[in-house]
Amino acid sequence: MTDTAPEWAGTRLAGDAHRLDVAHVEGDVYEIAVRGHRLRVDQPTDAGGTDTAPTPTELFAASLATCVAFYAGRYLLRHGLSREGLGVRAEFVMATDRPARVAAVRMVIVPPPQLPEERRAGLLAVASHCTVHNTLQRPPDTGIELAS
Repeated sequence: MTDTAPEWAGTRLAGDAHRLDVAHVEGDVYEIAVRGHRLRVDQPTDAGGTDTAPTPTELFAASLATCVAFYAGRYLLRHGLSREGLGVRAEFVMATDRPARVAAVRMVIVPPPQLPEERRAGLLAVASHCTVHNTLQRPPDTGIELAS
C-alpha cells in the first residue's frame, strides 16, 4: 500500500470514513440510507426489475453529473453570475465485453444563457475538477468483503 491508501480495519476504514447503508426492500429494489436521506435503486423491467427507481449505474453517472453541476454552480456564484439555466447532460455506454462496467461517460455542461464568453473556459476548468471526476481520474482503493 502507498501512504495515501486507506488502512483497512475489518469492515471499517480508518480515519474520517463516511458511511451509508444499503438494505433490500423487495425484488430488485434496494434502499440507500445516508445522513438521514433515503434513495432507492431498481432495475428496468426488461432486466427483471419493476423500474421504480434509477439503476445503480444510472446513479453513478448522476453522481458525476451533479458533482459537475455543483462545481459549475459554485463557480458562477463566486463570479456573481446567475445559475439560472445551468444544466448538465450525462451520457454513458456500457462495455460490450466482461467484466460488466461503464465503458465511457460524456458530460455536457449547458451554461446559463447569460454566461460571458470570457467565463466559459474557467467554468469548464472548475467543473472538470469536481470531486467525483477527480476520483474517477485517480480511482480509490476498494474492497468488498463479507461481514462476520
